[in-house]
Amino acid sequence: MEEAPRRGLGKKAGHTGKAIIGAFAAALIIKFFLFDFMITEGLSMSPAIEPGALLLVCKVFYGIRKPGSGAYLVRWKAPREGDVVVFYTPLGEIAVKRCEELLPGNMFLALGDNQDHSYDSRNYGPVSNDSIIGKVLGIK
Repeated sequence: MEEAPRRGLGKKAGHTGKAIIGAFAAALIIKFFLFDFMITEGLSMSPAIEPGALLLVCKVFYGIRKPGSGAYLVRWKAPREGDVVVFYTPLGEIAVKRCEELLPGNMFLALGDNQDHSYDSRNYGPVSNDSIIGKVLGIK
């Protein structure tokens, strides 16, 4: 006796594949445009943020950045004194510092909490708001 062909397996596999691709695309959109996780190095923000801490960074807290450049397409908020931000230093490195003072021309002073171990605005001067990657929302 011949076994009847099974129907519907191809459709089920197709739906699963589309769901996996959709979930992957959503995760990429979230990571590149909305939120990111970063692991810290160094002692510059100690004791508030210890080396190896996991940070949740909101990339859209201050606005929406133009992909591939530092400029904002739309900015709805400026950093405030006391905000912990992730940004590109003038040397192009990624840093986590506290916004200590707002300056004219969309600039701010970025200072580490641990002054003895921090390379910050005391060394490289004010930082442009356009250099901000995002605001730290959580620390684990």
